[in-house]
Amino acid sequence: MPFNKNVFINCPFDDDYYPLLKPLLFTVIFCDLKPRLSETKDGDDIRVRQIQDLILDSKYSIHDLSRILPKDEQDLPRFNMPFELGLDLGCKHFLKGVKKCLILEEERYRYKEVISDISGQDISAHDNDPVVLVKMVRDWLYKVKRGNKPVAYTIIWDLYNEFVFDFDKDMRAEKMDPDKMWEIPFSELIALMTSWIKSKI
Repeated sequence: MPFNKNVFINCPFDDDYYPLLKPLLFTVIFCDLKPRLSETKDGDDIRVRQIQDLILDSKYSIHDLSRILPKDEQDLPRFNMPFELGLDLGCKHFLKGVKKCLILEEERYRYKEVISDISGQDISAHDNDPVVLVKMVRDWLYKVKRGNKPVAYTIIWDLYNEFVFDFDKDMRAEKMDPDKMWEIPFSELIALMTSWIKSKI
Protein backbone atom coordinates (compact mmCIF):
# COMPACT_ATOMS: atom_id res chain seq x y z
CA MET A 1 0.00 0.00 0.00
CA PRO A 2 1.53 3.36 -1.02
CA PHE A 3 2.70 5.94 1.54
CA ASN A 4 0.07 8.48 0.44
CA LYS A 5 -2.78 6.10 1.30
CA ASN A 6 -1.63 4.90 4.72
CA VAL A 7 -3.00 6.18 8.04
CA PHE A 8 -1.17 5.11 11.20
CA ILE A 9 -3.66 4.65 14.06
CA ASN A 10 -2.32 5.13 17.60
CA CYS A 11 -5.03 4.40 20.16
CA PRO A 12 -5.88 2.17 23.13
CA PHE A 13 -6.42 -1.50 22.34
CA ASP A 14 -9.15 -2.59 24.74
CA ASP A 15 -12.85 -3.36 24.73
CA ASP A 16 -13.73 0.01 26.28
CA TYR A 17 -12.24 1.84 23.29
CA TYR A 18 -13.68 -0.52 20.67
CA PRO A 19 -16.91 1.55 20.19
CA LEU A 20 -14.64 4.42 19.08
CA LEU A 21 -12.06 2.41 17.16
CA LYS A 22 -14.58 0.76 14.83
CA PRO A 23 -16.12 4.01 13.50
CA LEU A 24 -12.63 5.54 13.30
CA LEU A 25 -11.42 2.70 11.07
CA PHE A 26 -14.63 2.79 9.03
CA THR A 27 -14.30 6.53 8.37
CA VAL A 28 -10.66 6.21 7.27
CA ILE A 29 -11.56 3.39 4.88
CA PHE A 30 -14.62 5.23 3.58
CA CYS A 31 -12.35 8.18 2.74
CA ASP A 32 -10.35 5.83 0.51
CA LEU A 33 -7.38 5.40 2.84
CA LYS A 34 -5.78 2.40 4.54
CA PRO A 35 -5.64 2.19 8.36
CA ARG A 36 -2.37 0.81 9.72
CA LEU A 37 -2.28 -0.57 13.25
CA SER A 38 0.39 -2.40 15.19
CA GLU A 39 -0.46 -6.08 15.02
CA THR A 40 2.01 -8.76 16.10
CA LYS A 41 2.81 -11.03 13.15
CA ASP A 42 5.16 -13.48 14.85
CA GLY A 43 6.89 -14.05 18.17
CA ASP A 44 10.14 -12.47 16.97
CA ASP A 45 8.56 -9.08 16.23
CA ILE A 46 9.97 -6.18 18.25
CA ARG A 47 6.92 -3.98 18.72
CA VAL A 48 8.64 -0.59 18.75
CA ARG A 49 10.37 -1.35 15.45
CA GLN A 50 7.06 -2.36 13.92
CA ILE A 51 5.53 0.91 15.14
CA GLN A 52 8.45 2.89 13.71
CA ASP A 53 7.99 1.18 10.34
CA LEU A 54 4.24 1.91 10.36
CA ILE A 55 4.87 5.58 11.16
CA LEU A 56 7.53 5.90 8.46
CA ASP A 57 5.27 4.20 5.89
CA SER A 58 2.23 6.41 6.61
CA LYS A 59 1.65 9.94 5.33
CA TYR A 60 -1.23 10.39 7.79
CA SER A 61 -1.61 9.45 11.43
CA ILE A 62 -4.32 9.68 14.06
CA HIS A 63 -3.34 9.69 17.73
CA ASP A 64 -5.99 9.33 20.43
CA LEU A 65 -4.73 10.32 23.89
CA SER A 66 -8.11 9.96 25.56
CA ARG A 67 -6.99 7.04 27.76
CA ILE A 68 -3.68 8.38 29.06
CA LEU A 69 -5.02 9.05 32.57
CA PRO A 70 -5.67 6.07 34.89
CA LYS A 71 -9.28 5.02 35.36
CA ASP A 72 -8.86 4.37 39.08
CA GLU A 73 -6.49 5.62 41.77
CA GLN A 74 -4.70 2.27 41.94
CA ASP A 75 -4.05 2.21 38.17
CA LEU A 76 -1.01 3.65 36.43
CA PRO A 77 -1.06 6.12 33.51
CA ARG A 78 -0.84 4.62 30.03
CA PHE A 79 2.23 5.91 28.22
CA ASN A 80 2.05 3.95 24.94
CA MET A 81 -0.06 6.55 23.14
CA PRO A 82 2.06 9.63 24.01
CA PHE A 83 5.23 7.61 23.31
CA GLU A 84 4.02 6.74 19.79
CA LEU A 85 2.88 10.33 19.25
CA GLY A 86 6.41 11.46 20.15
CA LEU A 87 7.90 9.06 17.62
CA ASP A 88 5.57 10.39 14.94
CA LEU A 89 6.18 14.06 15.74
CA GLY A 90 9.92 13.38 15.50
CA CYS A 91 9.42 11.73 12.11
CA LYS A 92 7.22 14.62 10.99
CA HIS A 93 9.95 17.10 11.98
CA PHE A 94 12.54 15.42 9.77
CA LEU A 95 10.11 14.90 6.87
CA LYS A 96 9.06 18.54 6.79
CA GLY A 97 5.79 19.25 5.03
CA VAL A 98 5.16 15.59 4.19
CA LYS A 99 3.41 13.94 7.14
CA LYS A 100 0.07 15.03 8.60
CA CYS A 101 -1.30 14.06 12.01
CA LEU A 102 -4.53 14.45 13.94
CA ILE A 103 -4.36 14.41 17.75
CA LEU A 104 -7.53 13.48 19.61
CA GLU A 105 -8.46 13.74 23.27
CA GLU A 106 -11.55 13.18 25.38
CA GLU A 107 -11.50 16.72 26.81
CA ARG A 108 -9.86 19.61 24.97
CA TYR A 109 -7.20 20.71 27.49
CA ARG A 110 -6.89 17.67 29.75
CA TYR A 111 -3.66 16.50 28.08
CA LYS A 112 -1.82 19.42 29.76
CA GLU A 113 -1.97 17.50 33.04
CA VAL A 114 0.36 14.79 31.74
CA ILE A 115 2.00 15.91 28.46
CA SER A 116 2.18 19.70 28.40
CA ASP A 117 5.04 19.69 25.85
CA ILE A 118 2.53 19.25 23.02
CA SER A 119 0.84 22.55 23.84
CA GLY A 120 0.44 24.51 20.63
CA GLN A 121 -0.65 21.46 18.66
CA ASP A 122 -4.22 21.46 17.38
CA ILE A 123 -5.93 18.99 19.72
CA SER A 124 -9.49 17.85 18.91
CA ALA A 125 -11.80 16.65 21.69
CA HIS A 126 -14.38 13.95 20.89
CA ASP A 127 -15.93 13.59 24.40
CA ASN A 128 -16.06 9.79 23.88
CA ASP A 129 -18.83 10.34 21.33
CA PRO A 130 -18.38 8.16 18.20
CA VAL A 131 -20.48 10.54 16.06
CA VAL A 132 -18.23 13.45 16.99
CA LEU A 133 -15.21 11.26 16.26
CA VAL A 134 -16.49 10.41 12.78
CA LYS A 135 -17.06 14.11 12.03
CA MET A 136 -13.58 15.08 13.26
CA VAL A 137 -11.80 12.40 11.25
CA ARG A 138 -13.87 13.08 8.11
CA ASP A 139 -13.34 16.86 8.34
CA TRP A 140 -9.61 16.52 9.00
CA LEU A 141 -9.07 14.13 6.09
CA TYR A 142 -10.99 16.47 3.78
CA LYS A 143 -8.75 19.35 4.88
CA VAL A 144 -5.39 17.57 4.55
CA LYS A 145 -6.10 15.44 1.46
CA ARG A 146 -7.42 18.38 -0.59
CA GLY A 147 -9.20 16.08 -2.98
CA ASN A 148 -12.82 15.71 -3.88
CA LYS A 149 -15.16 16.66 -1.08
CA PRO A 150 -16.31 13.50 0.75
CA VAL A 151 -19.91 12.90 1.68
CA ALA A 152 -21.34 14.39 4.86
CA TYR A 153 -20.28 12.81 8.14
CA THR A 154 -23.93 11.96 8.82
CA ILE A 155 -24.00 9.69 5.77
CA ILE A 156 -20.78 7.98 6.89
CA TRP A 157 -22.28 7.47 10.35
CA ASP A 158 -25.49 5.97 8.93
CA LEU A 159 -23.50 3.60 6.71
CA TYR A 160 -21.31 2.63 9.64
CA ASN A 161 -24.38 1.61 11.62
CA GLU A 162 -25.55 -0.51 8.68
CA PHE A 163 -22.15 -2.20 8.68
CA VAL A 164 -22.34 -2.81 12.44
CA PHE A 165 -25.74 -4.47 12.05
CA ASP A 166 -24.37 -6.87 9.42
CA PHE A 167 -21.10 -7.41 11.28
CA ASP A 168 -22.78 -8.20 14.60
CA LYS A 169 -25.15 -10.64 12.94
CA ASP A 170 -22.32 -12.48 11.18
CA MET A 171 -20.14 -12.58 14.29
CA ARG A 172 -22.93 -14.01 16.45
CA ALA A 173 -23.72 -16.61 13.78
CA GLU A 174 -20.13 -17.81 14.25
CA LYS A 175 -20.55 -17.77 18.06
CA MET A 176 -18.24 -14.78 18.53
CA ASP A 177 -18.85 -11.61 20.53
CA PRO A 178 -18.84 -8.57 18.18
CA ASP A 179 -18.11 -6.25 21.12
CA LYS A 180 -14.80 -7.88 22.03
CA MET A 181 -11.82 -6.30 20.31
CA TRP A 182 -9.69 -9.43 20.07
CA GLU A 183 -12.29 -11.80 18.58
CA ILE A 184 -10.82 -11.23 15.10
CA PRO A 185 -7.50 -9.65 14.01
CA PHE A 186 -7.49 -5.98 13.04
CA SER A 187 -6.43 -6.91 9.52
CA GLU A 188 -9.54 -9.07 9.16
CA LEU A 189 -11.82 -6.34 10.50
CA ILE A 190 -10.28 -3.82 8.08
CA ALA A 191 -10.72 -6.26 5.18
CA LEU A 192 -14.37 -6.81 6.13
CA MET A 193 -15.03 -3.07 6.32
CA THR A 194 -13.27 -2.45 3.01
CA SER A 195 -15.25 -5.14 1.22
CA TRP A 196 -18.54 -3.98 2.75
CA ILE A 197 -17.94 -0.34 1.79
CA LYS A 198 -17.04 -1.30 -1.79
CA SER A 199 -20.33 -3.18 -2.06
CA LYS A 200 -22.27 -0.06 -1.03
CA ILE A 201 -20.63 2.74 -3.02
